[in-house]
Amino acid sequence: MSQNVKETANRPPVPAPGPGESALPAPPPHALRARIRSLGPTMTRSVQAVADAVAADPAGCARLTVSALAEHTGTSEATVVRTARLLGYPGYRDLRLALAALAAQQESGTAPAVTVDIAVDDPLADVVAKLAHEEAQTLTDTAAALDLTQLAAAVTALATARRIDIYGVGASALVGQDLAQKLLRIGLVAHAHSDPHLAVTGAVQLRPGDVAVAITHSGTTGDVIEPLRTAFERGATTLALTGRPNSPVTRHADLVLATSAARETQLRPAAMSSRTSQLLVVDCLFVGVAQQTYETAAPALTASYEALAHRHTTR
Repeated sequence: MSQNVKETANRPPVPAPGPGESALPAPPPHALRARIRSLGPTMTRSVQAVADAVAADPAGCARLTVSALAEHTGTSEATVVRTARLLGYPGYRDLRLALAALAAQQESGTAPAVTVDIAVDDPLADVVAKLAHEEAQTLTDTAAALDLTQLAAAVTALATARRIDIYGVGASALVGQDLAQKLLRIGLVAHAHSDPHLAVTGAVQLRPGDVAVAITHSGTTGDVIEPLRTAFERGATTLALTGRPNSPVTRHADLVLATSAARETQLRPAAMSSRTSQLLVVDCLFVGVAQQTYETAAPALTASYEALAHRHTTR
């Protein structure tokens, strides 16, 4: 095996959780709904029924025994327990405690309830208010669920990287471009790739000491997974920003940063709602890297500002 190819036995991909298991830590009560939204596409119909019930009425479900909740949702006790574990809780008792805490937060006004969907005939004032609330809630959910250990490791990897390649398509490509230009301004070598052919072409040039970043809300975008897998096999440190922590992209990621998203509706697709949380994580990465590399980052920022200053001068 080439020295540039990583021994996958020494760094196994992140496995998807088995039945009744979860690879995720339990979310704080106010982030429970965000966890349910992020895992929704991977849930079976019966597990989704339990998850939807506890998200819709945390106070009511917190008062139900496991058998009562199973009857209420038309499922089984085993499904209720499996749902609790999938969400990150050791058992149903722990989920009930989280639901009770969430209900208390909502009653006190510290955790707002989920807003209603935007309707086609909503006046613009209502659209602005609803979007502002959802954006704020998305940021709160993302910050609450962000794994600080993984974030710190990602910051260190980026700060010490020889080269950074970033992959994303569609709306995620815009987020990738934002990260790349931020890192370039503090003197790092960063490239954002939205063309899948160029992404793979660049990935085969990576080696240990380089970093590859994949940005995909669904975690299933093949044009993003392929270059990340290639970078992984070449020995680069790989990072996935995704709203689905157990999705295929994480199998080729050393580090995973989970993002949140507001509820998807007909007038607000996932590409819009996910971008808010992705940009928050990008800003956290950038500030963290700038802090670690301040002695070189500060002069680089000043130089880039001065080089562009004349373009902002009114004539």
